[in-house]
Amino acid sequence: MHRSRTGQATSVLAAALLLGTLSACSTGTADAGTGTASATCPNGAIRFGIEPYEDPAKLEPAYQHLADALAEKLDCPVDLTIVEDYSAEVLAMENGKLELAQFGPLGFVFASERADAEPLASFGLADGTLSSYTAGIWVPVDSPVQSIDDLPGHTLALGSTGSTSGDALPRFAILDAGLTESDVEITYAGGHPEALLALTNGQVDAAQINSQTLATAEREGTFDSSRYRQIWESDAIPNDPITVAGSQSQEFKDAVRDALLTLDTADVEAIGAFLDVDPAGPLVEVDVDTYKPLFDLAKTLELTSDDV
Repeated sequence: MHRSRTGQATSVLAAALLLGTLSACSTGTADAGTGTASATCPNGAIRFGIEPYEDPAKLEPAYQHLADALAEKLDCPVDLTIVEDYSAEVLAMENGKLELAQFGPLGFVFASERADAEPLASFGLADGTLSSYTAGIWVPVDSPVQSIDDLPGHTLALGSTGSTSGDALPRFAILDAGLTESDVEITYAGGHPEALLALTNGQVDAAQINSQTLATAEREGTFDSSRYRQIWESDAIPNDPITVAGSQSQEFKDAVRDALLTLDTADVEAIGAFLDVDPAGPLVEVDVDTYKPLFDLAKTLELTSDDV
């Protein structure tokens, strides 16, 4: 398997920069420290990190709407940051730079271990149930590759290291098919949209495309599914949890949970569009048990926080 050394170096640098400049690069409702410190408003502001699962320029306005609504409920400024990558987000919470963070399901596994992150809520459907998504591997419609068994000798674009659907689950599927990762020429494209582009631009023979990225690309007209074929699909994955740092007080945790669970659908539906939540409903409560399959996956693949 081929990993980008440049990407790894960038991740380390990004994590270091994030720790030093998180508040300065925030896009929140107010700068850190301008609110009134209280049990539900630590340090005068709440710092909220978002994983970079889509183009930050697209994510920012959707999450800013949620941040503004949360700030109003808690009477505390919410400073929003779209982090550089998964590892930077885990490191930021571990080092006390984030009170809240939305992690990918697998990222949450390591955030819970390293930063004692506790899941509070995730994105619900209109019927009140938790939404989910699937990982997938796609090829051109005329490709000789009919299944994962045919991938040896072909190139496969994955998203980013540490991603649930863009890394761990496709790799697990390869191993589950009796292959080794050295049988397939794996490259990391740098994200879900980038993996899709690698396929549509003809740079690889196959690519991971999860159902969320697929829905966004089809809605924006950047992917014609009739020209491609899905050769593998995962079981349903519970959608991303919004978590709180375990170091926070119970009063703060309870207040944030209540605020998140009482947000209007209108406050979160723009985010739901990126996560393929249709029809969208309010946020729903989740706990560690919700993500047990991801803890099991990490154990099966013998993943550690170094893999994020």
